[in-house]
Amino acid sequence: MAAYAASREVFTEGVRAVLQTWPVLQIAVDNGFGGVYGQQKADWMVDVVQQYFHDNADLQQYEVEDFIAELMDQEFNTVVDDGSLPQVSANLLQMFSQWRHGALEQLKHTINTLTQNKSQRAKVTAQPTQSDEESNDDAQEMECEASGPSVSRTQPPPPIQDEEDGWTVVRKKK
Repeated sequence: MAAYAASREVFTEGVRAVLQTWPVLQIAVDNGFGGVYGQQKADWMVDVVQQYFHDNADLQQYEVEDFIAELMDQEFNTVVDDGSLPQVSANLLQMFSQWRHGALEQLKHTINTLTQNKSQRAKVTAQPTQSDEESNDDAQEMECEASGPSVSRTQPPPPIQDEEDGWTVVRKKK
């Protein structure tokens, strides 16, 4: 029983290596997509994924992809559409196969290969877009207007019409 627990821990380390080196999860954690507990969610995800493999026999790649995609969506509010899910799922399935067939040395080698690349973390910096620059200008204009003397509005407010479907429509007079 102790040997089984020790070998199961090797598979858990394999899951951890795959998920910690996955740029999508790194970005989600680093940028707070999972909230203040993003790192704890990523650690929890390792346990959930390894348990998923142990609870389900003969998993197919699409099933693993769907499961991980659902976890990312629910826990990190992230839709993974960069094409990396098939590779992550294939890596996990390969490691589980190695574990199930008792190829622990091969599994440890695969883990070491992944963790050596771990130092190459994905870095993301947002560059301001045109809409960001416009919204900053609007905010500055609003601040300037707010600091000026108060001026009464010379035009009456736009007419309000109630539509039959329950929506209220506000139209500006031309």
